[in-house]
Parts: sequence; structure tokens; C-alpha cells
Amino acid sequence: MTALARPTDGRMIGGVCAALARRFGMSATTMRVIFVVSCLLPGPQFLLYIALWILLPKEGGKAKTAW
Repeated sequence: MTALARPTDGRMIGGVCAALARRFGMSATTMRVIFVVSCLLPGPQFLLYIALWILLPKEGGKAKTAW
């Protein structure tokens, strides 16, 4: 597993799905499909995405990852 950081390449909106896909060794497309399907279920998926977008550091940035 790699460090949890938003990549600078291969991201669509905020890079959250790409970061999670890299962390768990999946393709980014698979993670995006999982996220879209999970949005059909009730829950705070969009709030979680926005929170991770804010909290996860950018890849190659000066800030260290907390994970």
C-alpha cells in the first residue's frame, strides 16, 4: 500500500478516487464506479468526498501525509 495522497496525474475532479484506488491497489475507474454506485444508496457520500478532498494532501507537496 502506498501513502494516501491525491495524485497530480490521473485525477478527474479532486483526485480522491484516484488516491483511494492507488492506496488499495485498484484501478481508478473501478473506484469511481464504486463511488457512483454508492451514491445511489442513502448516506453522506458527497460530504465524505468533500472532506477527503480537503484533508488529503497533494502528491509531491511539502505537507506530510497523516496516514
